[in-house]
This record gives sequence, C-alpha cells and structure tokens, in this order.
Amino acid sequence: SNLRVYILCLFTCFDSLVALSPGQPCGGVVQGLNGTIESPGFPHGYPNYANCTWIIVTGERNRIQLSFHTFALEEDFDIVSIYDGQPQPGNLKMRLSGFMLPSPIVSSGSILALWFTTDFAVSAQGFKAIFEVLPSHTCGNPGLIPRGIIHGTRYNIGDKIRYSCVMGYILEGHAVLTCIVSPGSGASWDFPAPFCRAEGACGGTLRGTTGTITSPHFPSEYENNADCTWSILAEPGDTIALVFTDFQLEDRYDFLEISGTEAPSIW
Repeated sequence: SNLRVYILCLFTCFDSLVALSPGQPCGGVVQGLNGTIESPGFPHGYPNYANCTWIIVTGERNRIQLSFHTFALEEDFDIVSIYDGQPQPGNLKMRLSGFMLPSPIVSSGSILALWFTTDFAVSAQGFKAIFEVLPSHTCGNPGLIPRGIIHGTRYNIGDKIRYSCVMGYILEGHAVLTCIVSPGSGASWDFPAPFCRAEGACGGTLRGTTGTITSPHFPSEYENNADCTWSILAEPGDTIALVFTDFQLEDRYDFLEISGTEAPSIW
C-alpha cells in the first residue's frame, strides 16, 4: 500500500537522524493509534551526547496530538525539537527545554517528529510523552496555560472551550475558542490560546507561533505613567509578523516603539 511504501522511505530517508546513545537505543519510526515516547533512561535520567529522532506516522487524513506528562531537561542545553512533518528545518514547530510542562501539540498533517539532543554534561529526569491519533473531526486538547483554568472537555468541530485565570491574574487574548472546520487539516481552533498576566503588570516574554499583545486594561483605557516591554522570541531563521487590529494613543505624548534585533531598526 502507499502507507507501507512511505514508512519504508521514512526508515531509509531519515536513518541518519536516528542515533543510538551508548548502550541505550532511542528513536525510530512509531505507528499505532496511541503510544508513549520516553527519553532514554527515563525516569532515572538521560545520557550525555544523546541524539534521538522519533517519527510518528499515521493515516493520510488523520493528525497527531502529543501530550507531555513529564518534562525536565537541562535548560538551553538539552533540547527536544518538534517538527510538524518530516524532521527538516522548514518544518520546525518549536524547541522545548527546561522544566515547564509544555501544552499539548497537534500536527497539521499525518507526521510529527521529535529530535532529542543533549550536551556533554549535566542531565535531568527527561521526558515522557503520550501521542494519540486524532480523526479529522477533532481539534484536540488546546492545553492548559500557566496560571489559567480551562472550562470544557469536548474538542470536536462545533465545540467551544473557555479560559479564565486564577485570582490575581488577568486574561490576555480570546477567552473562548471554537473548534472549526479548517481547509486541508480537518479542524482547528479559531484563535490561539490566551495567556494570564499579573494584575497591574504589563509586558513579558512571548514564545510560540502566534499570540496576542494588548495595552494594560484593553479595551478600556490604559493608565498614566505606563512603561511596558514585550519581547517576542522566534526560532533562528524565522521572521515575526505584527498585525494591529486596534490602535489609539494620545498623539505626541504616548508612544509604542518597535525594534528588531537581526538588522538593528526602530519604528
């Protein structure tokens, strides 16, 4: 069948990406409706110089949801790279490191890949991830947000979920997400997940493929003497698009300065 031929190609095409750490095999092509992927040695710590690639493959019209149940890596030096498709630079979705549990990840197609690399020293517990094949009519779990609460447990087309924040934090972004029909990928949430910021605080560091930034108390008026800085971080080689949907500041007295780091510039 076409699927069998494609899986055979995955074994041969990406053989160079699937390496073995000393005495501990890791990586490979993974199939099935669900399953578990663990860092080598989990839960007792992973080795140095690990280099493992897992490629999850499902049927042509399905997608894959990956949920981390445990995540502990040496920050900035031991990394899990997630690819939405084959493990090629153009498909890089995100790079994960540190000790914060990532939100569930849903592929846009029938392949999702993980590439795990570690440096020469210092390790941690590692990670355990559960993957599940999603039929085309579901958006999958959009995940919890730090200091947030999610309301709703159904993720099929037409279903809605609502986010709120714990006391002392204010929601930024869309509180209600709806699972809608998405051309080419079956179903997707209509907006990215929001985030929670501390009351009276503004600014922060934002990661991910999409997000929303608002002035304090928007759509109400912002306060006097506000001083907020947001940093948006993208992967090397990526660019960032900033689209304004609302903009109203006191002319000549209140300013928003936007600067880029690759080619020094300020607007």
